[in-house]
Amino acid sequence: MLIDIFHDFACPWCWIGKKHLFDAIAQWHGEAVRIRWHPFLLDNSIPPEGYEFRSFMQARKGIEAVALQQMFDRTRQVGERAGVKLDFNQISLAVNTTLAHQLVALTPEDLKTTLVEAIYQAYFERNLNLGDRDTLISIGDAVGVNTNKLRNFLGSHALVNSVIAESTFARLNGITSVPLFIFNNKVRVDGSHSVEVFKQAMTRAALMEKSNLSEVVRAHSCAPVRESGVGSR
Repeated sequence: MLIDIFHDFACPWCWIGKKHLFDAIAQWHGEAVRIRWHPFLLDNSIPPEGYEFRSFMQARKGIEAVALQQMFDRTRQVGERAGVKLDFNQISLAVNTTLAHQLVALTPEDLKTTLVEAIYQAYFERNLNLGDRDTLISIGDAVGVNTNKLRNFLGSHALVNSVIAESTFARLNGITSVPLFIFNNKVRVDGSHSVEVFKQAMTRAALMEKSNLSEVVRAHSCAPVRESGVGSR
């Protein structure tokens, strides 16, 4: 079964959705599963040094500090139930995730999912700046990615263009928020859902393998602010 995942590392619902999906996969007894990770940049206009997190989020959401904290508390509680740690009180930076998605693109297939988990942990648990090249190289090295390859290509113009182009292509094809999961190109699940919903989606996708039908299921997601043009930093 092919599962395409559109996500961004700055999106807590993407991490929660990933956890629920992989819990469902662990219980799956059908065909072998292959994952394809796709970038969806929520805001690649953020500079490499990042912005102050809470003021950025207040401006983005258009809410006051108390309402923002309430939103964080609700999201954190959902994360806890899923087994995901979301330490919003520790996060100091709103980050540009373009480099992080480049790192995924440079990583061998058998290490990609481990790397994705490590990047989410680096941001939501360790407050690391995902816009910093040395930080990303360190994360890649820790999961076994060739550091010489990362030093040579991470941040290269061609790779920046590729990541932004793929994210833009997703928007042009009707994707407006993440996480988004597509099973066998048949069943589309928008947002973070329970393990049971993902199990049902996988079962349904397997049954629809030879069908032209498609389905959409929606729940919590992160919507984009803006995305600059291809090649911009």
